[in-house]
Amino acid sequence: MNAFFASVELLDNPDLKDKPVAVAGNPQNRHGIVLAKNELAKKYGVVTAETIQSAMRKCPGLVFLPPHHEKYKVYSDLINKIYLRYTDLVEPYSIDESWLDVTASKSMFGTGEEIADDIRRTVKSELGLTLSAGVSYNKIFAKMGSEYKKPDATTIITRENYKNIFWPMPIEEMFFVGNKTAEKLRNIGINTIGNLAVYNEAVLIEILGKHGAELIKFANGLDESPVSLFTDREKIKSVGNGITFIRNLDNEDDVLTAVTGISDLVAFRLRKYKMKCTGVKVDIKDSYFQTITRQKKLESGINTAQAIKRTAIDIINSTEYNKKNGKYKPIRLITITGIGLIDENANEQLSIFTQNIADSKKEENIERTMDEIRLKYGKDSINFGQVVGNDIGINNKKD
Repeated sequence: MNAFFASVELLDNPDLKDKPVAVAGNPQNRHGIVLAKNELAKKYGVVTAETIQSAMRKCPGLVFLPPHHEKYKVYSDLINKIYLRYTDLVEPYSIDESWLDVTASKSMFGTGEEIADDIRRTVKSELGLTLSAGVSYNKIFAKMGSEYKKPDATTIITRENYKNIFWPMPIEEMFFVGNKTAEKLRNIGINTIGNLAVYNEAVLIEILGKHGAELIKFANGLDESPVSLFTDREKIKSVGNGITFIRNLDNEDDVLTAVTGISDLVAFRLRKYKMKCTGVKVDIKDSYFQTITRQKKLESGINTAQAIKRTAIDIINSTEYNKKNGKYKPIRLITITGIGLIDENANEQLSIFTQNIADSKKEENIERTMDEIRLKYGKDSINFGQVVGNDIGINNKKD
């Protein structure tokens, strides 16, 4: 989608359509960051994730609107329903992006380009929003093609033209290359996607691990990952993540850092699958490789790192690992799993003991904003302060 958050807000503010507009975290008191901007604001150099003050200096007439994430979810669902008219192979990547495999739909709807153009016309006519589409033979190039020409455009990437289009581009434009990865690549002379495509794989693996091999493969158009069925996300029974730490944890700060980082991973994936958990399970392994498992049922569904963290800490403190005199029994591994999954939009009956709804919504809005920043600028672009600079092995790798 083109400037999705801003475009949705402008549907309710049509008088602002010819003005530079940004959606920002807290425009009332001029604190926070830019979450999205329209094309007019973009022409002034306003970028996502910069401070409101910085954006105002670039564009003094910039109009700020507050975010309404519940509206974005509604429109995201409507957009995906349009996609499902063409194929059931629809895999949401983020709130405003999905992959579609239309291979089996061509006999009914025409070529990939014709289907993309028809979808663009339909979304514009029914929802008043515009999108840019990338049509290609793999998911990576389709995603990069959708970014290539904006707004409201279709870009065709083939086995014959991808080198001419993508290889001259700066390395930062490569999908899955965030700011920190780009810096590492530039330090070894990889400045363009073409440089990456022909680089020595063994050397890059030494620097980036298996991610280096994946990037070379992607730059050469060798991605073979399939597009999932739209209904596949409903089959997920649990979402979890565990980490074996590079040293044992035995104090409150260490445990809080670990639980914060792991909870962030679990919450990120829950939101990616558009689900919430109604229970949290924690597995703990000590330095003698003995494992205990505990779980807790919740009054309502959650999908934020903060809520999962609070629950996980409560669980840990209810076990024999509970800290005494500020110390925990040494912990080697922690796994946190969201269980009892439900659709994030499912109706729930809330009890009087449920966390304050306003606080819960505020946490969710903040973390959804973090998702958008990470998807655009890389997984290391923003993080919880508790995790930054840790020495226990939390690296927040997200898929």
